[in-house]
Amino acid sequence: MGLLTGKTALITGAARGIGKAIALKFAAEGANIAFTDLVIDENGQATEAEIAAFGVKVKGYASNAADFAQTEEVVKQVKEDFGSIDILVNNAGITKDGLMLRMTEAQWDAVIAVNLKSAFNFIHACTPIMMRQKGGSIINMASVVGVHGNAGQCNYSASKAGMIALAKSIAQEMGSKGIRANAIAPGFIETAMTAALSDEVRAEWAKQIPLRRGGSPEDVANTALFLASDLSSYISGQVIQVDGGMNM
Repeated sequence: MGLLTGKTALITGAARGIGKAIALKFAAEGANIAFTDLVIDENGQATEAEIAAFGVKVKGYASNAADFAQTEEVVKQVKEDFGSIDILVNNAGITKDGLMLRMTEAQWDAVIAVNLKSAFNFIHACTPIMMRQKGGSIINMASVVGVHGNAGQCNYSASKAGMIALAKSIAQEMGSKGIRANAIAPGFIETAMTAALSDEVRAEWAKQIPLRRGGSPEDVANTALFLASDLSSYISGQVIQVDGGMNM
């Protein structure tokens, strides 16, 4: 028996990267996996196959997480396909970096819509299901820049700070219904995006981290597993920083 046996997890933006790592970790612990991405292409199909290898039910759904109507339909379909939604991980996210004076309205709107409005969309659609089930765990993927900000990322930082405040507010609203909500704030995580950085930039990052290294997607997935499972049954409204001690 795994930590999540018999439960269904819905993870947004999970065809690759951190979302995929979370999906695989949950599947390894027995959870059935529904995941979304903008399109379910070869990456999404490969992710489905990797998850299915754990012997759990899995299905990828093409969905624009920032679209309220699409989200309502996807969540309805997931409920029909899987029977329940016990865990929601709001992981969908993009970056469109730039200094405030040069940032366009389109850059601001796109990041807020995909990173923050998407979480509202999915929480709005999933909480009635969780209320009827008398329980659930909601996990918002934030960032350390949502805690302390970052020059050149005012849109991204604002969206991730919103994810933290949203989790705390939902924790207060839904606690009496048995629904927990928490946020994870990753720091410098080794992904395809960070792999493209120069050695000099990576070295400078490492100097700011007490553990002197970047984290892995599995580090974030392990934290998500803890928050999704009954190991954290008395934890709600919290933000856990997975950052090697970078932001104390």
